[in-house]
Amino acid sequence: MSQRRRRSLALLTSGVLALPLLAGCGAGDDEGGPAAAGQDIATTARDKVADGGVLRWAVDALPGTLNAFQADADATTNRIAGAVLPHLFVLDGKGRPVANPDYLEKAEVVEREPKQVVLYKLNQQAVWSDGREIGAADFVAQWRALNGKDSAYWTARNAGYDRIEKIERGKTDLEVKVTFVRPYADWRSLFTPLYPKQVTGTPESFNEGARGTLKVTAGPFGLGAIDKKTGTAALTRNPRWWGTPAKLDSLVLTAVPRSERPAALAAGKLDLAEIDRTGADRIALARRAAAKAEGANGPAASVTAAQATLSWALAFGADEDKAKEALATRQKQAEAVKRYAEEQSALRGFTVRKSLEPAYTQLAMNGASGPLADERVRRAVARALDRQALADIVLKPLGLPAKPVGSHLALAGQQAYADNSDALGGQDTQAAQALLADAGWRRGGKITAPAGAKAGSEAAKETDDSKTPAGPGTGNDGLYIVGQDDGKPGDAARAAGTAVRADHPDGRPEGPEDPAGQDLPEGRYDRSAHDGEIVDADAFAADQSSGPSPVLAPAPFAARQEQLLRAQADAVDDGKRSPALDAETAAEPADPAKASTAPAPAKQAVRTSGSILAKDGKPLTLRFVLPAGPGSEALRTVGERIAQMLHKVGVQAELTKVADESFFKDHIASGQYDLALYSWPATAYPATDARPIFAKPEPAADGSLLVEQNYTRVGTDHIDQLFDQALGELDEATSRDLMRKADARIWATAGSIPLYQRPELVAVKPGLGNAGAFGLGAPRYQDIGWKKSAAAKDENEKKK
Repeated sequence: MSQRRRRSLALLTSGVLALPLLAGCGAGDDEGGPAAAGQDIATTARDKVADGGVLRWAVDALPGTLNAFQADADATTNRIAGAVLPHLFVLDGKGRPVANPDYLEKAEVVEREPKQVVLYKLNQQAVWSDGREIGAADFVAQWRALNGKDSAYWTARNAGYDRIEKIERGKTDLEVKVTFVRPYADWRSLFTPLYPKQVTGTPESFNEGARGTLKVTAGPFGLGAIDKKTGTAALTRNPRWWGTPAKLDSLVLTAVPRSERPAALAAGKLDLAEIDRTGADRIALARRAAAKAEGANGPAASVTAAQATLSWALAFGADEDKAKEALATRQKQAEAVKRYAEEQSALRGFTVRKSLEPAYTQLAMNGASGPLADERVRRAVARALDRQALADIVLKPLGLPAKPVGSHLALAGQQAYADNSDALGGQDTQAAQALLADAGWRRGGKITAPAGAKAGSEAAKETDDSKTPAGPGTGNDGLYIVGQDDGKPGDAARAAGTAVRADHPDGRPEGPEDPAGQDLPEGRYDRSAHDGEIVDADAFAADQSSGPSPVLAPAPFAARQEQLLRAQADAVDDGKRSPALDAETAAEPADPAKASTAPAPAKQAVRTSGSILAKDGKPLTLRFVLPAGPGSEALRTVGERIAQMLHKVGVQAELTKVADESFFKDHIASGQYDLALYSWPATAYPATDARPIFAKPEPAADGSLLVEQNYTRVGTDHIDQLFDQALGELDEATSRDLMRKADARIWATAGSIPLYQRPELVAVKPGLGNAGAFGLGAPRYQDIGWKKSAAAKDENEKKK
């Protein structure tokens, strides 16, 4: 697992008070431009923050390990490490690494030839909690544990550490000199976090000793008790801390699932919690004082007048058994309504702080096999997307900047950022259609494969997740097919829920076919504007042969539509059309009136693809895999909109929902998908952290592909070379320029398409300062605390 992947789990996207820029922190401050969204943390001067108090901060789960360099390290691992261990470089509000003066006086490259040498000058007051000075011995132990030479260490990565030749003491005990065998541009990524030699000194202590405890720390907080029964990990103020003391007495990390956080906030169990859109909506509703006990919102909101009347009739009817059951149901509902109203009352005091996470959501295309193995098809899919519309769906309703992400390797504000999307091109339906025609895909093509056969990566197997039970609520409740048809003109429009326009050459409606032009709130989809059905693919195919559709055009006009469709295909053809197909077209009747109106035989050997493109007897159908969990509503809404956009260029997307626990392991990592939506974190060190994500897959001895973290299976030798050059280039401006060139190449291969930066929504209790939505930065834990009361402020003024 790469350091970037661990950062994605951590999402320690905070940064409170800006740290001074010290030597070795880089140049080119204007590069990358401003961050897309700033921090929203209620910045408060330390003299206005009270000393003491407890902060209960929500986490997804207690950590499986406290060793951030092990494969099962997670977000909580990294949050704890950020508060209790040395971080030589931290991220500022723009996601750029700056030297941390609590540990470093200076860090810089002092020699480039014949070998790179970095000199660290440590803060002379920096000590471990056992009183020992932080020094070269700790650097050496961590290097030996992580350089990959000793397989007894169970490490997740060795990037950077494998380039070190030696580490030695400088002129004084406060100096550490690191010599590299090969130049390493991302040297600032090393030794953060820095563990004491007691942890990294032996394989035993590294592998097991730091999984459940850290006996020696060196941060503003130390590690207290981890209680699995209560789901809490306590961090307490470090009495040996030499820097600015922590304001809080303790910081209690509390494991609460995101769906339960609004209730936990209302119950006083949490003070600070990242929440989803649903939770943010509840708080917004509470602040407007719109949640009332009568059930206008909440548990009783879905009860219709008819249902309420029936419930009352049963409760007070003559049938005693039904009356008893109805009364119990009404009592439970009344209690739920009351509880909801009480929660809403408590939530009115909370504020939702908003920014953009250091992560972006992308459309991934599996280029290992099927239609997407052809770069022209991938580029066509990309050119069919309106990325601005997709960003608007998620971010506009939240009042956040909705600008599509223009780089795979950095986010706006970071120095390596540049919008390189022009290397692929923006939304262009005609360009997408031309690319598909060039690749041999045509509308109205003959379908010789059995009904239900797939052209994508799942051609040889069922599209449902075989490991997940079928049915509603299981995460595997069938396929959502945009524009499913049986080859008859007009079916695509019927599936989209729109009328067929007689003046359109292929029977498709003019303009938007569905809600694609509407601004829908995140997590909502307007089912009144149907663009497809939730169906079983085989059942749907069987049903289509049962009889004519009521919206099909008359047969003579259908023949004319088919002729015009073929002419349209010729217009975008590349001149390589087969003579057999030309002869077939010439043999068709020119006069629509002469076309036969006789019904088709009951058993047809050949059918046509209608408005969906086809090639070699198969329709262009792609399996679009999405997580089915309650926190993925926005992702599914975006997936539906993408499917609509693809349908306009003749690509059929089958939206397959799978259980959250199987989404990544059984589908993304294993390559069992054509299209998928998932996120990657931003990194301050793209040459190191992003390389495994975009490295060209290599064949293994058993015939499989070694993909590292490149789950699209798309890469080139040139991209790999640009990463290698950037990693070994010590001139920072040149290294960043190489990264931008690599990003442009990644755009051109169209394996993954960045869409939007993910929203960050954090519920904050009143009076909490220097905490909230940290954006691209890292939190300064010692400055987080509760603001002084008005009385305390007056007392301080009197003392002055």
